[in-house]
Amino acid sequence: MIRAKSLMVISRAPQSGMRLVIMGIMGMLKQEVLDIAIYKPIVNSLKMDRDLEFFIKYFKLKQSGNSAFSLNLDIASKLLAIDSGKELFNRVLNDYEKLSRRYSFIVVEGKSNPKLDDIMGEDINFEIAKRLQIPTIELVNAKGVTSITKIQEYIDYLINLSKRSNVRLLGIFINRLNPKLLSGINSIKRSIPIFAIPEIRDLSSPSILDIISQTDVKLINQSSVVLDRAIYKVRIGTMQLRNYLESMESGELIVVSKDRFDIIIGALVANYSKNYPAVAGVLLTEKMATPSEIDKIIEATGIPVIPILSTDRDTQSAIEMLQKVSPEIGLESIRKLALVEGIFIQHIDLNRIKMYLIADEPKGMNPIRFKYQLYNRARESKSNILLIESEDDRVLRAVDIALRRDLCKITLLGKKDKIEQKSGALGLDLSKAKVIDQHNNPYTEQFINKFYELRRDKGVVRAVAKDIIAQPNYFATMMLFFGYVDGIVSGATHTTRETIKPPLEIIKGKDGVEVISSIFFMLMNSRVLLFGDCAVNVNPTAEELAQIAISSAETAKEFGIEPIVAMLSYSTSCTGIGRDSDRVREATKIAQRLAPEIAIEGPMQYDVAIDSGKHKIPNSRVAGRATVLIFPDLNIANSTYKGLQRGNKSVAIGPILQGLKRPCNDLSRGCSVDDIVDTIAITAIQSKSSHR
Repeated sequence: MIRAKSLMVISRAPQSGMRLVIMGIMGMLKQEVLDIAIYKPIVNSLKMDRDLEFFIKYFKLKQSGNSAFSLNLDIASKLLAIDSGKELFNRVLNDYEKLSRRYSFIVVEGKSNPKLDDIMGEDINFEIAKRLQIPTIELVNAKGVTSITKIQEYIDYLINLSKRSNVRLLGIFINRLNPKLLSGINSIKRSIPIFAIPEIRDLSSPSILDIISQTDVKLINQSSVVLDRAIYKVRIGTMQLRNYLESMESGELIVVSKDRFDIIIGALVANYSKNYPAVAGVLLTEKMATPSEIDKIIEATGIPVIPILSTDRDTQSAIEMLQKVSPEIGLESIRKLALVEGIFIQHIDLNRIKMYLIADEPKGMNPIRFKYQLYNRARESKSNILLIESEDDRVLRAVDIALRRDLCKITLLGKKDKIEQKSGALGLDLSKAKVIDQHNNPYTEQFINKFYELRRDKGVVRAVAKDIIAQPNYFATMMLFFGYVDGIVSGATHTTRETIKPPLEIIKGKDGVEVISSIFFMLMNSRVLLFGDCAVNVNPTAEELAQIAISSAETAKEFGIEPIVAMLSYSTSCTGIGRDSDRVREATKIAQRLAPEIAIEGPMQYDVAIDSGKHKIPNSRVAGRATVLIFPDLNIANSTYKGLQRGNKSVAIGPILQGLKRPCNDLSRGCSVDDIVDTIAITAIQSKSSHR
């Protein structure tokens, strides 16, 4: 029998970063291997383990929660005492073998169990690794360590321990390291890779979400937009408001007793003021509810509201409760998840252990692999992407995440003081973003002159050019035209026409491209498809459909997807009769003539293209294998993608414009923060291609 490839990640101390490291490893694996399982032989209780629940949901693993562990700590202790672990290891081996028959790779989580080690007289994680015949990675919590020598000694201890135990050690992760020691760790040379991750305040600090999930605290204001902001300090609001404001610190959670309404008002207003640091939230004690007067003030001003929490406990017991809350990377911790991804890109080169983990080249493109490559290629582009709608909370939150992931450079259009004020009130860090004020900058006169030069043959006079350049989308497009930025993302509050019209007039299409069109990347369960055209061309002619097909195939290739193009219709092959089917048939012939190297076939029904096509068209290169689907008109295309997005819970990224000389992408006005982040990454990749 061929044993599944596996890896055991061992943590010997609390807060070592188990989720962080396994996230990095599984993220790398999921782009290569479709069927992965997580397995934790021994858990603290038979209730669903928090780590296992997180990994199964975050990576959308196919396994059930019950298959992810074998025993709890009490049962394991009894079995070790009875027969020295014979039954324990039989259960572990049996459960592991069940997983190995079903999954291509198993990540095993091993945590320190001093009680079990004492009963056995040896390391139980190493004993499990030996019996399962799998290699290990060790996690080291270096928080508080100030000496490279001590870390080096512990590295040597772990290497020698693994050799004595006959366990293959693939690498050691030194986590929560003092940043001043990074260079020293990188200079340590051993036979195995040593990975160093610095202590990062936002990861080692609990968040509002952690408090809500780990305690009986309730969230009062459900409209709070940023609940995953880090809490750097807990402080009781007992002093006078004036003294409190003078001593405010960024990231504070203010614990307020029932008679201190003034502190609540002061914190809300100060949080919105750029003259004060942003607080993380307010905790009301002793069943205290927010007074109606405060609700009226918040509603009238429309200022971003900090999270307001409530507990039945008195102030002292509330403080004791908060001290027990541990920082956690949860499913809703969007900013921490983005930060983890950025950490692995900056500090960890998993290629040093990848050769063991990956046996074969991946086939096809799955959604997780697509996202992984999308973000990696965006980072490699080193592009500068301009976002126009800096007044929109979603845009600011997306920029915060993009910067945490280190996807690209970001430029925002707007007034710097207003952006700083709003981002501070939302608890966001946009300090790395550049801000351009379209009404006060060194470019406006240059843009007016150039636009007048470009459009005067269309009847535009200089006074009109001045008014047009004052519009944000036109100003942004001139930034792109002159190369001050590499791409534009707009549409969160602007229409598609407002987004597309300026680049059509100024940037124009690529040489040989007569039709500007759009595609959506549709991330299905196990594949990625391209849908075109879902946003721009209402009722394209046969010639236009052919151009859309070729442009979409080129886009697929640009993003690592083999272009296999199906020209969709209500009928397949020659069976359909009617004007629309004839138009698709003609478009197919034109596209095949213009791009003979691309697999393009049609007319073809949707199901034939992606699933059941082989029995209908046995010799087809496209049927059942299509990756690019070209719809006959905008009505069908838009309805289909939205139906799949809502009903099938597929992820739709787009619309992505294709055919322009420089990338300018449109957002749906109902876009989410994730949609904006993905569009930023795609625009960054397109910008690199446009410079070739």
